[in-house]
Amino acid sequence: MGWQQKLKHELKAVAVTTLYFAIWLGVFIGLKKLILAEYQIQFRGFSMMLVGSLILAKVVLVMEHVPVHAWIRNRPAVFEVLYRTALYALGVFLVLILEKAFEARHEQGGFIPALTRIFQHPDMPHVLANSICAACALLAFNALSIIRRHLGDGSLVRLYMSKTPSEVTGHKVVGSTSPEK
Repeated sequence: MGWQQKLKHELKAVAVTTLYFAIWLGVFIGLKKLILAEYQIQFRGFSMMLVGSLILAKVVLVMEHVPVHAWIRNRPAVFEVLYRTALYALGVFLVLILEKAFEARHEQGGFIPALTRIFQHPDMPHVLANSICAACALLAFNALSIIRRHLGDGSLVRLYMSKTPSEVTGHKVVGSTSPEK
């Protein structure tokens, strides 16, 4: 594979993964807007959602190439999903904590004092909510990655773009008029 094909493949992977996380974070931002609207609080987070989606996508794509520990390789796939999700979610949480400490460094007299008082920061519930949303998105992403790896590239798209099997598998479709087998 030439460098142009590799670049095209990498850009496609980043675009698809960014779209995936943008949808997740977009739903989360929408829920925040709806909840805060009840209290007449304006919230704008669309540009942050796009930047966050792009960063999250690139980090996850890089981390997918990191091999898992040997004890996970010999276990069911659910262990890899949970391991990667926990690892990535911890990384997101730490980045959000460091970001808040960096923002509060002037109020607290430096980065280290801000970091030591970070759990008393008024935005801590916001950090936790963002971390939980990202962890859910990562869990679904990692589960889909395992499925894609087992079925092969493009198989998920083919699966979801094909007609739903009904008679082929012998299962009766709800509302179907055909006789049961």
